[in-house]
Amino acid sequence: MSERLQPGDTAPAFSLPDADGKQVSLADHLGRKVIVYFYPAALTPGCTKQACDFTDNLEVFAGAGYDVIGVSPDKPEKLGKFREAEDLKVTLVSDPDHKVLEAYGAFGEKQNYGRTYVGVIRSTVIVDEQGKVERALYNVKATGHVAKLLRDLKVETA
Repeated sequence: MSERLQPGDTAPAFSLPDADGKQVSLADHLGRKVIVYFYPAALTPGCTKQACDFTDNLEVFAGAGYDVIGVSPDKPEKLGKFREAEDLKVTLVSDPDHKVLEAYGAFGEKQNYGRTYVGVIRSTVIVDEQGKVERALYNVKATGHVAKLLRDLKVETA
């Protein structure tokens, strides 16, 4: 069971392949705030809603100084299909061995319909310009999460 991150923790470094197989590193974003969100599976209804919400608000987040990276255990090829099918603009990276998911506390025991199993815990971690955790949100809802994030971070929408 992975430990959940707390505000003030150093965000675990990572370098993962995106939908095109290019490496995306947290270190590439030093000096900007980064919203790293973890989702269970591309091309599923909840994850699609969440990715579309982030895509729809990408410019708003960027204008407020935030980059957005979505992390799932899906292979880069599936992320490419997801991006094409939904016209996604958000950066999606692949973590098939769950190392980054575990480092961020976004992989572990969860319950669904009364059944307990191990899987991706839908989570969002806000990393500040110095690479420290500003907020760590676990068990977030796919629907409405981006709108709540915009409110909580006091990001102005047009």
